[in-house]
Amino acid sequence: MDFLTRIRIFVKKIRMTTKLTLSVEKTVIEKAKEYAKNSGRSLSNLIESYLEGLTMESHTPNKISPKLKRLVGSVKLPNNFDEKKELEQYFKKKHL
Repeated sequence: MDFLTRIRIFVKKIRMTTKLTLSVEKTVIEKAKEYAKNSGRSLSNLIESYLEGLTMESHTPNKISPKLKRLVGSVKLPNNFDEKKELEQYFKKKHL
């Protein structure tokens, strides 16, 4: 192996963080902390991700989320698929 192929460069993304005080109902905070713990994330990280998602949507409303992009093309529908008809049948069956 060539010497140059063994070199790895690590770059740390520098972020500026600011403290924020919020007033949230105690039970909501307790549930959120439990959720964060179970998902292996910090509560601050969850809130930051949520706020980032909100602000991204308002700036780029036509942008497709990465989660949705992964689903595109995963389901193959017949050429004669009628979405309106299928939805109508689904709701009729659901509300009977």
